Amino acid sequence: MKFHRYIFRNFQDQLITGKAYLILGPRRSGKSVLLQDIKRDLFPESILLNGEDPNVSNLLLQSSIGQIRQLLGTKKLLMIDEAQKIQGIGNIVKLMLDEIGNLSVILTGSSAFDLQNRFGEPLTGRKKTYYLYPMSQLEFSATESILETNEMLEERMVFGGYPEVWQYPDRISRIEYLNELANDYLYKDVLILDNIRNAGKLQALLRLLAFQIGKEVSNDELGRQIQMSRNTVDKYLDLLSKVFVIFKISGFSRNLRKEVTKNSRWYFYDNGILNTLLTNFTPLVNRSDVGSLWENYLISERLKSQSYQHQYSQNYFWRTYDRQEIDWVEDINGQLTGYEIKWQEKKMSPPSAWRKAYPGAEYKVIHRQNYLDWLCVQAVQETV
Repeated sequence: MKFHRYIFRNFQDQLITGKAYLILGPRRSGKSVLLQDIKRDLFPESILLNGEDPNVSNLLLQSSIGQIRQLLGTKKLLMIDEAQKIQGIGNIVKLMLDEIGNLSVILTGSSAFDLQNRFGEPLTGRKKTYYLYPMSQLEFSATESILETNEMLEERMVFGGYPEVWQYPDRISRIEYLNELANDYLYKDVLILDNIRNAGKLQALLRLLAFQIGKEVSNDELGRQIQMSRNTVDKYLDLLSKVFVIFKISGFSRNLRKEVTKNSRWYFYDNGILNTLLTNFTPLVNRSDVGSLWENYLISERLKSQSYQHQYSQNYFWRTYDRQEIDWVEDINGQLTGYEIKWQEKKMSPPSAWRKAYPGAEYKVIHRQNYLDWLCVQAVQETV
């Protein structure tokens, strides 16, 4: 069944002229298909270019503004896929927006580091950024019933949400695809960004993180285990974050001495990639790590939901040195809510230290019976 990605709705209204729209997200997350959908269903009178095509890069680098105006003709929307491949693209787009009236530009990229650097100064105040992640439950809920969602949950916890994964009919094909994705595509931007010759260290680093979901991670210890300096570990983690492989959650504290804040927790944007690194695609019924898989799945899905629905929150975990903890804490305009994540439904009271330190905070337990209410606060409307 065909349906639009959630952020498609952001382009359904009239685009603001003189503005650039950046769509960032990991490779193979569906950015190119999104642009094709926008052209086909919203703006057929637009131009779609591929920044990975050397001819496109040469055209934009060598053409005068008059030639670009001639290229566009009467079209008022230019879209460039993988725009970070074009040197000086920020200045090129700025010139277009300055000189060509009523023009809007949409650009995609798989590296936040590349695009934000290339666009930072030239388009200050003239760009809006959106993120496109692997498929989210918010999007799956657009076309499936609750019964279908419940039937697919365990498979999604194993194989994740990359769109192409679900085009394959069997487990073996899905595993082969995810291994290809992880080995050939996922680290490509990091290798290019830092001129890294050997991806082995990156994979070793990510494997260590994969086995520590829901735990605080010491970068010094990571470095010792893979014989890498602390500074190099810090750099690689930062780069892997900027190409949307992993994301960091810090410890929450309001200056209470017994709260842990030194180390961070790391999660993967996609469970399929997590299981690829674990080299484990065994069904959940035969696994001992269901709790950590569930935690990674829910937290990554919550992050997507916040992004797509424009829910602005500061996110943390919370733990004290005497091991009282809360898996996920959201701070929205100073209002705190702590969430405990459990695979099985379970009644729980907030930790005593949390209750004492933050008496006005809310506390909720998220489990299989209520997680959809947490992830799908608003119904997706763009079904076709």
